[in-house]
Amino acid sequence: MSDAMTLDPRLPDGPLSTAWQRTRDNLPLISPSNRRHLRILVVGSGLAGASAAASLAEQGYPVTLITYHDSPRRAHSVAAQGGINAAKNYANDGDSVERLFRDTVKGGDFRAREAGCHRLAEISGAIIDQCVAQGVPFAREYGGTLATRSFGGTLVSRTFYARGQTGQQLLYGAVQALLRQVALGRVTLLPRRDMVELITVDGVARGVVCRHLLSGELEAHTANAVLLASGGYANVYFLSTNAVKSNASALWRAHRKGACFANPCFTQIHPTCIPSGDAHQSKLTLMSESLRNDGRVWLPALPGDSRPPEAIPEAERDYFLERQYPTYGNMVPRDVASRRARELCLRGRGVGPGGRSVYLDLADAIRREGTAVIEARYGNLLQMYERITGEDPRATPLRIYPAPHYTMGGLWVDYHLMSTIPGLFVLGEANFSEHGANRLGASALMQALADGTFIAPATVPAWLAGAPQPEVGVEHPACLEALAAAAARLRALLAPAGRGRGALPVDGFHRELGLLMIGACGISRSGPGLRQALTEVETLRQRFAEEGGVTDPAAGGAGGGLNGELEKALRLVDFFGLADLMLRDALAREESCGAHFREEHQTPEGEPRRDDARFRHIAAWEHAGDAPPRRHVEPLTYTALPPAARSYR
Repeated sequence: MSDAMTLDPRLPDGPLSTAWQRTRDNLPLISPSNRRHLRILVVGSGLAGASAAASLAEQGYPVTLITYHDSPRRAHSVAAQGGINAAKNYANDGDSVERLFRDTVKGGDFRAREAGCHRLAEISGAIIDQCVAQGVPFAREYGGTLATRSFGGTLVSRTFYARGQTGQQLLYGAVQALLRQVALGRVTLLPRRDMVELITVDGVARGVVCRHLLSGELEAHTANAVLLASGGYANVYFLSTNAVKSNASALWRAHRKGACFANPCFTQIHPTCIPSGDAHQSKLTLMSESLRNDGRVWLPALPGDSRPPEAIPEAERDYFLERQYPTYGNMVPRDVASRRARELCLRGRGVGPGGRSVYLDLADAIRREGTAVIEARYGNLLQMYERITGEDPRATPLRIYPAPHYTMGGLWVDYHLMSTIPGLFVLGEANFSEHGANRLGASALMQALADGTFIAPATVPAWLAGAPQPEVGVEHPACLEALAAAAARLRALLAPAGRGRGALPVDGFHRELGLLMIGACGISRSGPGLRQALTEVETLRQRFAEEGGVTDPAAGGAGGGLNGELEKALRLVDFFGLADLMLRDALAREESCGAHFREEHQTPEGEPRRDDARFRHIAAWEHAGDAPPRRHVEPLTYTALPPAARSYR
């Protein structure tokens, strides 16, 4: 561990309740006439990136947005199903900003910044108002008011939703605002570009190098500030609920340039996914957590009971979440539900092929409220499950199993969302943010829109106002150096047609890496398992260097033209580095907290045991070239909600 770096989170002094308002009121401003001379570069077109680009362009800044999609509408935010949290108390059930704040801190197992959690809760109500103004078709009650439902880890109904398509509808609203700015000429939209390097000048982020996915050409793009909103890294596990092309390359390239990576081992396994059905499956499908509002999770009480679910009487069913957690029942947080399901399956209690499933049963809700009501709430989810599995979830319980879903870790940022590289801001799932060691359901969309619509549009201009930068063009030596580095990486992965390298497909290596990671750094971790995995990941990386790679049809080593295997190889190399860092982080954190469950540190009841004396901090890792990465810490303090054992019983 090195103490050389001081991590200054720039947290505001004074009461939490007015901290963000006071911060915003004191941020420096830039006159409208000067904004047109300050260019901003955004990487990623999901909720955080699209909303930030639209909001900053609306202020008058020229914005360039880079996305590897053919359309910003295809960003992975579109796949979020269940809803978005906000403390509006429309259900009149006792919710408030303070309650959402406390639920977020507790849900993250006291491993998130107090000030950031409070700001997120504060902003939540304005997010809903903004989305309604953009035309998002939230579900409504008979009288016209917006409808809400519950999600895991809470006892109130604060989740706003649009059936099972909430992410899609929110993204369409943000992209609509973005495309308005494109039409006005304020946003330059560059699709089908993959970021492969970060450009820094005198230690300040000034642009990126991208590979055009159709032509294969390398391009340099410069700006006065760079915003990374490129999503999370759950695809390090190969099989996850993320889109197949979701990757960590933008984050990893920035990390190698000096951006600290915070809490990389904090990764979330979602309890309600459709189990894998094939060894060569490319991704997993999420079933929204909202189904746990009406669905009851259970398993046969007797191990090895192979009867169909409808043949098992009530007396022989184990509604294990309701039994173990009578207060929260099926609505316990994701990490708790995932651990309990995995444990029972490992004991031989699971159902379905290989005993790798538990039941999520809607039968009681259908009897109570009728099929039409349940269809209205979850219709598209039920249709999706039926298309994928061939089973009707109205007539038989869904089969679900935990799967990698969301990453709470990400690049370290301060209260203003700036990384340890000046001028590099990180938004949404790409930063380590306010979720601590476990994200509450329906908080991801809230955080992405808070960062993009309300926080970055205030803090990015404030930094620009206080840090004037000389103009940097694409002929600048730093740009040429980054272009050369990217070209060298491409050449190292390419082999002329007919050579031995490239004979083994990239996906094969990625699948092996994923199996290693889910076994050693998934739902549970142990010291011996993590140490062994570190060795095995390095061995796999060496095998890929010797046997992997990509055939270059042009035999010129330039990687020109469309080359999907080259895209995969670039990302896999970055995943190797990230996997190593995740394992080191999990090994160094000798405690259990939230989704980070070290088997050596648990209570007699099998719950996580935190070590607040030694680990009440954010771990931020600094890249050190060929030497081992250096671990730094940002201590966490709590004034409004003292740390306590997290209990949902």
